[in-house]
Amino acid sequence: PGLPPGTTTDSPVFVISVAAELAGLHAQTLRSYDRLGLVSPGRSAGGGRRYSARDIALLREVQRLSQEE
Repeated sequence: PGLPPGTTTDSPVFVISVAAELAGLHAQTLRSYDRLGLVSPGRSAGGGRRYSARDIALLREVQRLSQEE
């Protein structure tokens, strides 16, 4: 994904709805993966999840592996 200026692949910048869209998953799936400890997104000051580009790549890989036979 395109990153905002001054951020890295580890910068937690994507809200859950954007992260879900970029990963091709439902937001509820991201919440489940967080609860299971498969991904650990950053948190905003208000407690909202913020995903990095690295998190998005990890989510895609988890999805790919979960669909393999």
